[in-house]
Amino acid sequence: MWGPGGWLWGLVMLVFWILVLVGRGLLIVWAARQLGYGGPASIRGGASRALEILQERYARGEIMREQYEQMCRDILGEGGG
Repeated sequence: MWGPGGWLWGLVMLVFWILVLVGRGLLIVWAARQLGYGGPASIRGGASRALEILQERYARGEIMREQYEQMCRDILGEGGG
């Protein structure tokens, strides 16, 4: 059916479709990171919003200065105990 060398073309097609599927997967991962789903950019964006909320709470007097500073360190991943 395939003639001489047909197995080679079958192998080439198999590799081609594997590359297409891997490329599609990488494209989806790249697009998700660009849109802010699960990548470092979304972490920074989440931390930024969290800091805004924290500043608002501090400004309204809901939390004390020590709490505010500790929570800032926690959000930014600086630990501190």
